[in-house]
Amino acid sequence: MVTFTLDGKVVSAKEGTTILEAARENGIDIPTLCHDKNLSVFGGCRMCIVEVEGAKTLVASCANEVREGMVVQTESEKVVEARKEIIDLLLASHPEDCLTCEQNSICKLQEYAYRYDIKKSSYKGDKREYAIDSLNPVMERDQSKCILCGKCVRVCREVQVTSTIDFAGRGYKTRIATALDAPIDYKNCRLCGQCISVCPTGALVNKQLKGARPWEVSKVTTTCPFCGVGCNFDLNIKNGKIVGVTPNPESVVNGTSLCVKGRYHTDFIYNPERITTPLIKKDGEFVETTWETALSTVAEKLKEVKKKYGPDAIAGLSSARCTNEENFLFQKMMRVAVGTNNVDHCART
Repeated sequence: MVTFTLDGKVVSAKEGTTILEAARENGIDIPTLCHDKNLSVFGGCRMCIVEVEGAKTLVASCANEVREGMVVQTESEKVVEARKEIIDLLLASHPEDCLTCEQNSICKLQEYAYRYDIKKSSYKGDKREYAIDSLNPVMERDQSKCILCGKCVRVCREVQVTSTIDFAGRGYKTRIATALDAPIDYKNCRLCGQCISVCPTGALVNKQLKGARPWEVSKVTTTCPFCGVGCNFDLNIKNGKIVGVTPNPESVVNGTSLCVKGRYHTDFIYNPERITTPLIKKDGEFVETTWETALSTVAEKLKEVKKKYGPDAIAGLSSARCTNEENFLFQKMMRVAVGTNNVDHCART
């Protein structure tokens, strides 16, 4: 353990803990724009700077570990002035459309501008203007709102291991891009939406949630139905209808990570082609029937096959979209009720 002074209070933290982590462990909120506990240290936004006694300059708390006897101030006059200047510079080339932005009220840049009372930038000059990229089927990109925090780049490379995007250009013309500026689509991207989860501004937006402002939706935590991993997420509900999914950082299994199915699958719920009633084939055509008729028909046919050809003439293929418990019951039924070991799972195909 290391003992040091944090905002006038003597505290302890494990050796190797960063100043940022130690501050959060002690209930002190140091602002960050580029930091994420699940990603490598970037130290690019400088919002997390703190004053350390004896240091020549302000230091990034996300990239510096606590030391024995260290004296740290997280909100000194010098620190606050530096953070204000950083926000001022970021706003200099940022669109002023907060009232109509999809991230209004949940944007980190907006939150810190309010926290440090920066209403508009004091700088005048060119603004980055990029055309909105809406070719992607699930995501909209507005590079004009990008603050180059690099979180999307790192989550794509380090968590999803896809490396679809990276920094391109130099200086003021730096931007996030794909190789050869190709559009982001299924050819070079898994469409997982991890980058949307970590983006602190409105640069990346989930298309399904456009028009569902954060204060207009209620959230219900549930488990993804698509495989046996058991990821949790929040269903976003507006006017009694599910409009999309957002990850829940408190999820034990997956945290903020979701695959393309988990993040975007809810559109099937209201798809007009969805089968909502059991179908049974009569005279070569599928007709609607009741659950009782459907289940009894399946049971009778299985009994006929078993009686005529034996239990090993029957095989069962289970689904990754069932729960682990349902899959367990299915194989139990095949082995005990039917009497065969011919049971497999679609995850192996």
